[in-house]
Amino acid sequence: MDTADELRIDAPHRELLDQVLDKWSLSVLDELCERPCRFNELRRAIPQVTQKSLTATLRRLERNGVVGREVVSTRPVAVSYRITPLGKTLRHPVDVLLAWASQHMPAVERAREAFDEREEGTDR
Repeated sequence: MDTADELRIDAPHRELLDQVLDKWSLSVLDELCERPCRFNELRRAIPQVTQKSLTATLRRLERNGVVGREVVSTRPVAVSYRITPLGKTLRHPVDVLLAWASQHMPAVERAREAFDEREEGTDR
């Protein structure tokens, strides 16, 4: 394989993937793909996320250009989040990863069980 064709995962790529595929980002993106949401709507839709984690997740996604933030001139002032055109391009690769995980989860579970059994055997 020509080196120009090789898949390279350099630090910027790792950082971006870590930020876009982290614990809460996928849930936030899933919600925002359906419709724009205000902060508290996202909190209700993802009840396990803390306010601090949701704020940090939205800021990272906004910084990476996949989520947009809009101040809505209401009383009181509100903020609405929406997926950007760039963010929409993530839908297909994420769906492919989720389909892979669903298809291969039984094999992954078997591998985990075998590993755990081997580890338990070496602890004795």
